[in-house]
Amino acid sequence: MLVNDILRKKDATLYTTDPETPLLDAIHQLNDHNVGALLVLEKGQLAGIISERDVLHAVGKNDGGLGKMKVRDIMTTDLITCDPNANLDKVMVLMTEKRIRHLPVLEEGKLTGLISIGDVVKSRLREIESEAQDLKDYIRGVR
Repeated sequence: MLVNDILRKKDATLYTTDPETPLLDAIHQLNDHNVGALLVLEKGQLAGIISERDVLHAVGKNDGGLGKMKVRDIMTTDLITCDPNANLDKVMVLMTEKRIRHLPVLEEGKLTGLISIGDVVKSRLREIESEAQDLKDYIRGVR
């Protein structure tokens, strides 16, 4: 299974923000859209990502004083990305080893989607359930 298989099945909406967005506004966006991360675009190009984890780190470092901060102040800019044709098993290993829950998908440098560890696990579970059903059918002689 490939990353593209997940992208075809999920909602294609990408929630984005700007580096100059006030941090509190970005937090509201996370809550309003019920998502764990926002892609940060600058002049239409992927510049970073801001996740719930980034927000928690900022709260811890700034004793909750986020009022004057902007997305730029806490966004992750050293991005790990993947290609839509990447093998899902390899992506799962990458996300686990790097301890990341959101992975931007780029094709020839252009942002085409975002997958989460939840997307990967859900896809893998469906695959396992399908294989288990196939084995049960085989054992029962059903084709």
